[in-house]
Amino acid sequence: MEKLQKALNKARQERGKTASGKNRAGPVPRAEVAEADPGLPLPEIWNRLPLFDPDPATLLSNRVITLNAQSEANPFDVLRTKIFLLMQQNGWSRMAITSPDKACGKSTTACNLAFGFSRQREVKSILLDLDLRRPGIANILGHKPQHDIKDLLLGEVSAQEQMVRLRSNVAISMAERPVSDPIQVLMSQQTATTIDTLQKDFEPDVMMFDLPPMLVTDDARAMLSHVDCALIVARAEQTKISQLDICEREVAEQTNVLGVVLNNCRLLNPADADAGYY
Repeated sequence: MEKLQKALNKARQERGKTASGKNRAGPVPRAEVAEADPGLPLPEIWNRLPLFDPDPATLLSNRVITLNAQSEANPFDVLRTKIFLLMQQNGWSRMAITSPDKACGKSTTACNLAFGFSRQREVKSILLDLDLRRPGIANILGHKPQHDIKDLLLGEVSAQEQMVRLRSNVAISMAERPVSDPIQVLMSQQTATTIDTLQKDFEPDVMMFDLPPMLVTDDARAMLSHVDCALIVARAEQTKISQLDICEREVAEQTNVLGVVLNNCRLLNPADADAGYY
């Protein structure tokens, strides 16, 4: 891990300001959104979403471990809190989750973050599965949506018809099937309008976009201009330093790099997990 960090720091220094993320104002700055309060009821539109009651065994088998507070969920809880505080500090509300290559665990990370946010009742969150070529969130959560996310994005169905609600404060939009030509959907003006409408109607504190890998197709690039920041998920013993550096640079050309998550790292000392601390 030290080698990985040193290599990234060296690459960032060489790039200098070239790869720095643009300090973009968020679509709806956090300061302009009504302060969340446990006693303040959610907008009525939240109550119209059908309640999603996930099967704990399915979640566990797919490595979603943040449904309830437990020591195993602590690393994701720490990540969730860091993300929320950084986004709140910068006035950001839209976050992309991507990776350099496939099989890095970005969709699993996105699901764990969403379930972690569901335990923070004062925080309203939305998760959208925009990896349209290889959607995975529905399979991970064991749910088959009645309508595809493509239909929602193109305005053919309403949010109430397509999305589901996890607990009281997390809305999830899943894909029913792969899309053969995602760019037509992702670069559509109607998609941009739908995302703006979701933000206006649901007033989320955090909108999470599960995007495709950066170095496989151009799908992710089509959406980065719609977000305030991006989280990059790399896989230990798989993701190459060169891949991570290219991915970070290309993300930084369009939005702010929120951070890099090293997934599937097996080098932790078991003693570090005592009492849930890492």
